[in-house]
Amino acid sequence: MITLIKMRFLPTDEQFSLRGDTLKQAIQEDKARGLVPLMVCATLGTTGLCAFDNLSELGPICAEEGLWLHVDAAYAGAAYLCPELRWSLQGVEFVDSLVLNLAKWMLVHFDCATLWVKDKIKLQKAFTVNPVYLRHEYSQVVDFMNLQIPLSRGFRSVKLWLVFRCFGLTNLQAHIRHGIEMAKLFESHLKNDPNFEVPVKSQLGLVVFRLKGEPSLTKTLLDRLNKSCTMFLSPNEIHKKPVIRFVVTSQFTTPDDILKDWNIISGTASTLLAEKKALD
Repeated sequence: MITLIKMRFLPTDEQFSLRGDTLKQAIQEDKARGLVPLMVCATLGTTGLCAFDNLSELGPICAEEGLWLHVDAAYAGAAYLCPELRWSLQGVEFVDSLVLNLAKWMLVHFDCATLWVKDKIKLQKAFTVNPVYLRHEYSQVVDFMNLQIPLSRGFRSVKLWLVFRCFGLTNLQAHIRHGIEMAKLFESHLKNDPNFEVPVKSQLGLVVFRLKGEPSLTKTLLDRLNKSCTMFLSPNEIHKKPVIRFVVTSQFTTPDDILKDWNIISGTASTLLAEKKALD
């Protein structure tokens, strides 16, 4: 949007993953139209469904075509602290840049994000400006103004350092695993209730669900839950049908909290369905 280049959204497979064949076809079509493909933005852990694009297929194509491969791992990237959760990183050796939002799931308060780049020289060539008033005798050190658009930045790294020092790797891994465990517990309640369905496979700490029946029921349920001020849930759509997102990111969430939330959700749903039945 900043550079006013054309951006194309590509379709995904049944698991909502961008695959290599789709990318290859899009590149061929763009070239035939006289366009010059230059970058692919893949996602590991999409916001809406926590879906994962297939890096092992996308990476070789980007390397062959000379395209910059950027990966958005804003939420799911924190899970890579745990070795057993790194399955979606196959093909990461082809990635040119990767961003992780530490404020989402790594206990660092907003705002704090990390950007990894394979070759920082390419960023420096893009962003470096050298007027007389910005020259100084310490030009041999890393100057972050040459890696970004602004000429200065806040000292966000101290927040991340403090979290690492206070928790350590083992406790951070336990935090991630705990969030996943709580999400699975919530999902088990959904699957045991005939009024609800889980339309896609749950990933990490995110569960999406909806009421069976008319799509308007799910929208009404979400509105009532949020207006109750007992919880905040966010919407999404799957094939233009509404779903509700339930995400666990707090280190303090307990099974009792999950049960309390579930009782509110199921109770609100039962009331809503009873009202609909009475009207019918």
